[in-house]
Amino acid sequence: MPSPTLRTERQLLRAGARFVAGMDEVGRGALAGPVSVGAVVVDATTRTAPPGLADSKLLSARGRDLLVPALVRWGCAWAVGHASAGEVDEVGIVAALRRAGTRALEQVEQVLGPVTTVLLDGSHDWLTVPADLFDDGDGRVVHMRVRADQTCASVAAASVVAKVTRDALMTELDAEHPVYGWAKNKGYGAQAHLAALAEHGLSPVHRRSWRLPGPCDRDDER
Repeated sequence: MPSPTLRTERQLLRAGARFVAGMDEVGRGALAGPVSVGAVVVDATTRTAPPGLADSKLLSARGRDLLVPALVRWGCAWAVGHASAGEVDEVGIVAALRRAGTRALEQVEQVLGPVTTVLLDGSHDWLTVPADLFDDGDGRVVHMRVRADQTCASVAAASVVAKVTRDALMTELDAEHPVYGWAKNKGYGAQAHLAALAEHGLSPVHRRSWRLPGPCDRDDER
């Protein structure tokens, strides 16, 4: 598979963008832990991406870890924003993604100033607040590209930093709640995780609005 390039980002920069923020999410389908969004910003001076860059799903854990030091030096700025399991329960997964993505952008804007051009993977814009007659919006223009995490270097980089950052958080949470095996499954629905839910019930960082297996009478005890 060809390596991701800056072709799309450079088109947007030539069209007038000062910065382009490639963004990607991780943890959307997990049963526990936050949903996380990475942002990696490039501009007209950004060079070709570090060798070995690919969508995080196509890399081993070691491969992702080895790439991160080069990636954080490569772009103009980078960040990862999170929305907790409680926020997923409160507002739903799409709005939680929007919160996490907005937090990532706010972090890079503290370094760079306004970043108004965003490149997202897929065909659904989860970042933009639904149109409101009385709301002028935040001024950002979001460009969607199917398979951007495989073809656009800034989005691939965002997927890697988001995955590595969230995996590290889940490993830390595993030390607090070791029965669920999060150091290995990162909060997704692996068999060992499902078995632990059936035996022990929900932890404080499970997504309680989701229909998770477990003893119904354990919920209020934890």
